[in-house]
Amino acid sequence: MRVVFDGSIERDYKTLTQTEQQAVKRALERMRNDLRYPGLRVKKMQGRDEVWEVRASRDLRITFMFMKPETLILRSCGHHDEALRG
Repeated sequence: MRVVFDGSIERDYKTLTQTEQQAVKRALERMRNDLRYPGLRVKKMQGRDEVWEVRASRDLRITFMFMKPETLILRSCGHHDEALRG
């Protein structure tokens, strides 16, 4: 799976602690390999038809959109409420 980074996710990522960044990296690797990985808990965001979310940890989320088959555009990452606003 191809992953494309939106500029805002890079900014979000830099605000996280090193431990949180590692959790995001693990989740991104799992996303590349298998979006059906159970721990990711992929689901559509409420009220946003084209935006999806995955769990990087209990509190961390990554939002993304599908573009063409096999391409994800990453939008935001961070703690639950902040990431889901993005």
